Amino acid sequence: MPSTFNNRLRQIILLLVIVLLAILLLNQLFVFLPGFLGAITLYILLRNSFNYLTIRKRWRKTGTAVLFILGSLVIIALPLYFSIRLISSELSILLNNSAELVADARLVGQKIYELTGVQLMTDENILTFQKQAATIIPSLLNSSASILSNFAVMFFLLYFMLVNGREIEKFLDRFIPLKEENIDMLSLETRNMIRANAIGIPVLAIIQGVVATIGYWIFGVKDFALWGFLTGVFSMVPIVGSALIWAPLCIYLFAIDKTGKAIGLLLYAALLISNIDYVVRLTLLRKFMDVHPVITVFGVIVGLGLFGFWGVIFGPLLISYFVILIRIYMNEFGKPAGSSQ
Repeated sequence: MPSTFNNRLRQIILLLVIVLLAILLLNQLFVFLPGFLGAITLYILLRNSFNYLTIRKRWRKTGTAVLFILGSLVIIALPLYFSIRLISSELSILLNNSAELVADARLVGQKIYELTGVQLMTDENILTFQKQAATIIPSLLNSSASILSNFAVMFFLLYFMLVNGREIEKFLDRFIPLKEENIDMLSLETRNMIRANAIGIPVLAIIQGVVATIGYWIFGVKDFALWGFLTGVFSMVPIVGSALIWAPLCIYLFAIDKTGKAIGLLLYAALLISNIDYVVRLTLLRKFMDVHPVITVFGVIVGLGLFGFWGVIFGPLLISYFVILIRIYMNEFGKPAGSSQ
């Protein structure tokens, strides 16, 4: 009896030490969480192809992993680099013409006041906006440094995940205290959700951004490439989405007395920009986007606050895990039908 008690005590102490060390490590490495989540995402997307080449075709694991990392770098990092360059250069031009921006803001504010009687663009509000705008470029530079460090962590971890993937998966199979069928259920849900969000959401954003850019060009919006890019980015925001960009642009065109173009852009945005994602979901991405909209919307809301950009992928996954863990609990511990105990 004393021996059993001592073993239990040592087990509890060891678990407490492990938990405390895990909390300490997570606290210090939390800044690199996006890189860790990105590595998991890429591993799940590349896993089958990597195993096919290294097991079936007998390619060397090291060379294949490096090849996959270089391919991922081209597909992900280059578009991100050019996106940052586009935003930085366009914002620099806008901020260097601050007098024109202030004049446009006053014009829009006056038009809103005439229509609604609400004074939005006061001198105090404009001054506050100018001060905040001056911090945009330094913020972008700081975020760029964080993005680069997380990319380094992501590809560093991805290499070891690819090379040692089968061993890691076997360890997790032994570590997770669930029935095999429930582990398979978790694995399948993880693969499906990550594929749906990692492939589907960016493709939707790109298509919506391209459609918006074309519309802005047609209706004479200045800096249409920048606004089209921002429309694609904001299309990932739940509920309001791309309207955060095209609605103010319509108001601006109306304020500067380009009523025809304002109405045209409003119709174009309402009919095409806002609805193109539904068309793409039902056609091009039908195979990937088989996820309930409620899970996507609330998952993105939760995920952005927890994980930043990667919350677009892992937020919906969290909600799916919550639902599936309830099912697993019922499967593992629920009473059989007709049982009285």
